[in-house]
Amino acid sequence: MFLTRNRAYARAGLLGNPSDGYHGKTISISVRNFWAEVVLYEWDSVDIVLAEGDRATFGSVYDLARDVRLHGYYGGIRLIKATIKRFVEYCQSRKVALHDRNFSVRYQTNIPRQVGLAGSSAIVVATLRGLMDFYQIQIPLEAQPSFVLRVEQEELGITAGLQDRVIQVYEGLVYMDFDKRQERIVEGLPTYAYQRLDPALLPNVYLAYHDALSEPTEVFHNNIRERFNRGEPQVVQAMIHFATLAARGRDALIAGDHDTLAALMNENFDTRRSIYQLPPWQIDQIETARRCGASAKFAGSGGAILGTYRDEQMFDNVRANLSLAGSRTIKPVVA
Repeated sequence: MFLTRNRAYARAGLLGNPSDGYHGKTISISVRNFWAEVVLYEWDSVDIVLAEGDRATFGSVYDLARDVRLHGYYGGIRLIKATIKRFVEYCQSRKVALHDRNFSVRYQTNIPRQVGLAGSSAIVVATLRGLMDFYQIQIPLEAQPSFVLRVEQEELGITAGLQDRVIQVYEGLVYMDFDKRQERIVEGLPTYAYQRLDPALLPNVYLAYHDALSEPTEVFHNNIRERFNRGEPQVVQAMIHFATLAARGRDALIAGDHDTLAALMNENFDTRRSIYQLPPWQIDQIETARRCGASAKFAGSGGAILGTYRDEQMFDNVRANLSLAGSRTIKPVVA
């Protein structure tokens, strides 16, 4: 019996605008400590198996309300269904016939939810890989991020950009340039300039997250998009500046200039803070890490931060101080 097992990993934004949808530049890393896994195997019917994140039974109405506050209304089933639908339509539009065997699909994920580590897109990426394996149909690598983005944007109405999907498809350490002048069309899907960098260029990096306090990514991004579309100067200039920081960060990585990289990461957060209304506990995460001597910025949207540290003593200090506020600190595995 045919069986395929695919993983897609969490991601963290090193520099640039998290989940860039503004034709800017970003640098991201894979975080292999956390993953979404999709298993797909032949079955009599097309069957999607519920996972823990799709729970519909609660101990009380208060339990239900707390679950929705922390995790939103959605589990992974909608993501898998939308990916399958879009994959079928992609093949139909290219007159590619699919064989008539059916499958069961189940998923699991240990990516902390609603803290900006791209857990939703990881499920879509892993599902797409399973479908390509099952039907022996390969969507070009450079087109896959845009395929995944369209699943989320057009099928599910999720506010997002390409960054998460690019790093989860390419993995490792990737510099992305979304300037419109870089755009190419591959298989009917837009692609941009994606440059893989050697993860060995990275300095010491930590990741910290607080999964008891979070905010859905859709809520985080919506107001900024409206302000950008209205041409609000402060927001437009911030997006331009994010791109500049990412380009300078790539140069710093290649040059091995870790001090400059740390300063750029701090500036990245300070720029973000100038245009967003941020919850006090998220600001406190950043300031706590900085008081320990580490750099710090958001890893995405929500409750995770990312930064660089000098040595083990500094890492232990960051971890100890952030734990007092309920955050867990790890060393992300990139390669």
